[in-house]
Amino acid sequence: MSEANQITVAIIGGTGLNTMSGVRVVEEHVVETEFGKPSSPVFELELEEVEGKPRFYFLPRHGKPHAVAPHLINYRANIAALESLGVKKILAVNAVGSIDPKLNPKDIVVPEQVIDYTHGREASFFDGTVKPLQHFDFSDPFDASLMETIKAVSEKAGCNAIFEGVYGVTQGPRLETAAEIKRMAQDGATLVGMTLMPEAVLAREVAISYASICLIVNPAAGVSQAVITMEEIYQAVEEGMGQVQVLLKALVAELA
Repeated sequence: MSEANQITVAIIGGTGLNTMSGVRVVEEHVVETEFGKPSSPVFELELEEVEGKPRFYFLPRHGKPHAVAPHLINYRANIAALESLGVKKILAVNAVGSIDPKLNPKDIVVPEQVIDYTHGREASFFDGTVKPLQHFDFSDPFDASLMETIKAVSEKAGCNAIFEGVYGVTQGPRLETAAEIKRMAQDGATLVGMTLMPEAVLAREVAISYASICLIVNPAAGVSQAVITMEEIYQAVEEGMGQVQVLLKALVAELA
């Protein structure tokens, strides 16, 4: 592939986004990295609905089929695989719970900040084992230019995304207790999910622009009086992910 046609945009799909509609699979890239295998082959997709049929990469974070638990994902291999293919921008899709009661199921939120509550994950390329120790600034975890593009495209596409919020990242795969959510709210978290970290910081370490597009699928524990059921979560995923795909396709058309 010539440099002019180099694919630079990748989507990392989360729960409810193992594949996309309106696309053609051009190739499956089986990538080996020094950190092991990524969650699945990286799919090279062509967006058939858009003039010029722009191409992008797609990687299902939990594998295909959806089988890899959040704390067992090889995040380093996933990001390393995308870097090796020449990716410069990552649109990460995350299914999350809402800690802020003003956020409702099927809302699309693009968070501004992160609080990491995970433990034991391989969280850096440069930890002194595989690569020499280095430290990276992470004051602002998401790429400002990419977020501005998402905002402009969201408004144009009528997706009504919300551009604020703090994503609290928990270990999983279990959901959180009401006491844990109360603590997270006191810390300032407005969203809760299991997969943003260390994915976001790994992208920063290899200079890939990164932003998260979150779909609210349930109120977090204790936020409402209702019991959280997986049936309701899956229903929110099914109903809300279509609008997420509208936004993603518009972004690919803009960025590719």
